[in-house]
Amino acid sequence: MPIKFRFRWIPFIATIIAVTIGISLGQWQTRRAAEKLAIEHKLSTREAAAPVMLSTGRPAIDEVEYRRIRVSGQFVRDWPVYLDNRPHQGAAGFHLLMPFKIAGSDMHILVARGWAKRDAVDRTRLPDIATPGGMIELEGIARRNAGQVLQLGQPEPLKPGAIVQNLDIAEFERATRLPMQSFVLEQTSDTRDGLVREWLRPSTGVDKHRGYAFQWYALAATAFLFYVVTGLRRGKH
Repeated sequence: MPIKFRFRWIPFIATIIAVTIGISLGQWQTRRAAEKLAIEHKLSTREAAAPVMLSTGRPAIDEVEYRRIRVSGQFVRDWPVYLDNRPHQGAAGFHLLMPFKIAGSDMHILVARGWAKRDAVDRTRLPDIATPGGMIELEGIARRNAGQVLQLGQPEPLKPGAIVQNLDIAEFERATRLPMQSFVLEQTSDTRDGLVREWLRPSTGVDKHRGYAFQWYALAATAFLFYVVTGLRRGKH
């Protein structure tokens, strides 16, 4: 019996949908991989440049993002904020953020000081972290923000010692009434406070995106082949 292909609308439409979704998501993952490769190139180039000395100016984030920054001043000790849902090596913990008053200026910069483990029993119990007093010099990497995680529930108003999931610099400036730089400094210098400063590179995950892209393209190809093969099989009857 000759093999014939029987066209049916429902399998055809389902296949078109599956192939379209697979290709679209595969292309999206491919673009994300390319974006992260570009970020890694930019990050590596800017990290290799000489540090920017931050003083009285207010540089634009596009000028300093991923650059090494040096700044002298002192921490505003009464305005710590803790970013929740920041695990490190499988352990739950916080990122401690604190404003830093720039020497010779009324400006402040929000410093991501590092990671501390969260209390396993009482999540509201804050870790005891030493804060350097007086004038010090810090070095770190300029970042557009402190990182974003999925916001669960309605965030509470900002206050000293608040535990939040995300932090917007403009919102922090309104709450503290402190003039702020428009970017975050991920501290890399050691201030002997016991905090972990192994910051996640924003370019991390290129291989993961490529793997996901392959899976979505494979799904599209499988859906098309399934449609063709099952159509031929139906044609035998």
